[in-house]
Amino acid sequence: ASEQARLRAEVVAEDTELWQQDSSLTGLERVGGLDLSYPKGDDASACASLVVLSFPALEVLYEDCRMVAVSTPYVPGFLAFREVPFLVEALQRLEQEKPELKPQVLLVDGNGLLHPRGFGVACHLGVLTDLPCIGVAKNLLQVDGLVRDELHREQVHSLQKRGDTFPLMGTSGTVLGMVSHGDCNKSSKPLYVSVGHRVCLETAVRLVTSCCRYRIPEPIRQ
Repeated sequence: ASEQARLRAEVVAEDTELWQQDSSLTGLERVGGLDLSYPKGDDASACASLVVLSFPALEVLYEDCRMVAVSTPYVPGFLAFREVPFLVEALQRLEQEKPELKPQVLLVDGNGLLHPRGFGVACHLGVLTDLPCIGVAKNLLQVDGLVRDELHREQVHSLQKRGDTFPLMGTSGTVLGMVSHGDCNKSSKPLYVSVGHRVCLETAVRLVTSCCRYRIPEPIRQ
C-alpha cells in the first residue's frame, strides 16, 4: 500500500500534450490499447496484448500478444501489481522493435482514478511509462458510495446517442469518472471512463468517443 501511495502521488490528472488542447485532437497519430485477459478457469496464465492504432483512421499499425505466467496473487484493489509489469514489458518490446510506432496515449481495459485508493491500473501504467493513459471499464466499480442503483440505471438509460455522458460523483463530492455512450446504436451498456495519467477527464472522454466504432473503443477491442 505504501508503494501504491508513493506512485499515486505522481499521477498528473490534467492535459500535458499539445494534441490534447485541440478539440479535434489534431496532432494525435497513434493510440495504444492494452489488456491482460485470462483463459477460463486459469488464473496462473494470461494473454498480455498491446495494439497500436493510427488516429483518426483507427487502422492497426502494430500488435503484440503473448501468453505470460502470472505469479503475483490477486489482492482486491492491488490488481495492477499483478498485471502492469506484463503491459510495461509489451511497451518496452515495442520501443525496441518499432520505436517509431510508440503510442502517444494508452487506453487500458480497467480503471484509473475510479478506484478505492484512487490508483487503478490506468494510473499505475501511466506513471510507470510516463505516457498519457485512460481507463475504460465495462462495469462500475462501486467505490466512494457509487452504486448501480435505480438512479444510476435511469441515468444510463438517458444516454441516447454517441458521446452522451454523465459524471460519476462520489459521496466525497469528487468526480471520479464519466459514464459514456460510445456506441452508434442504442446498446444500453455504457463505458466507465476515468483518468489514468497526463490527461483530464474531458479530453479522456473525447478521445474514447473518437475511438469507438462499436461499444468498446477500437484500441481495446482490437
